[in-house]
Amino acid sequence: MSLIVCPECAHEVSATAAACPNCGHPFVRPTVQPRVVVQEFVEEDSGFPKWAFIPLGLLGVVLVFVLFAFLRNGDDDAQRNINVRVATQSPVGNTRETTVRTDAPPNQIVVPSTSQPSQVIVPSAPPPSSSMPTSTTTVTSAETVVPDKGVVSLEAKVMGKTGGAQPVRNVRFYLLKKDVDTILNDADIENDTGQGLLTALGMSVVFPSQYGELNKKAFAAIGKQTAYNVTTDGSGKAQLKDIKPDNYYLFAITKTGSGFALWNEQITIQAGQNSLILQPASPTEITQQ
Repeated sequence: MSLIVCPECAHEVSATAAACPNCGHPFVRPTVQPRVVVQEFVEEDSGFPKWAFIPLGLLGVVLVFVLFAFLRNGDDDAQRNINVRVATQSPVGNTRETTVRTDAPPNQIVVPSTSQPSQVIVPSAPPPSSSMPTSTTTVTSAETVVPDKGVVSLEAKVMGKTGGAQPVRNVRFYLLKKDVDTILNDADIENDTGQGLLTALGMSVVFPSQYGELNKKAFAAIGKQTAYNVTTDGSGKAQLKDIKPDNYYLFAITKTGSGFALWNEQITIQAGQNSLILQPASPTEITQQ
């Protein structure tokens, strides 16, 4: 047991005594404050930083939008598939599909030169004053092709005296329903030329003053059997559009110097582009006695 000395009487007293037992002197000891130890809380490191949740959240939002868009496209595809099946199951009689192929090659028709006498000798006649009827119809190039219709392009030339081919300018070409020989024979034309009707027609073009009545009746009959007609331009070219595909007779006649040139051939027009490749016509020369 530890002892202390009383400051009053100098007797040794127990350190735990509240007062000296000899003199009664009280012992005053300093008050000892209890020690409180506060331990700092240290958060346990989980190994995954909180800031990493931010990009994960953004990624989740993006995935939600992508999933939504994918599901929506899937619904649209399903609707389109339904529409296709319904259209396929529709009755055939209620649907009609027309396809126009603009990339298809043109239907090329080679029209040979019409065989005519190279020379016709006729009695003397007054010099020609005019040729065929002067009314013309010019058809410009077609920009579009009407479904189930044909476009016909042609270029006409005639052989010159020197052997070179010259363009046939401002000459009317006809697509006839009948052959021109049949048309002229059925027209009961009075022919006093002493030649066949085609040659007589050519003579009426060269000598309209002498054979004007024949020319008038012949072209009146041809006009009744004309399905389409067009007049060539300055370069001998022309184009017809909206032509019904069918078999026709191509006919044209024109004065050339002292004679005439004639085209008279059967052709077939198809839907789409048709190119008439006309071989240069050899003119028939008319020699007067």
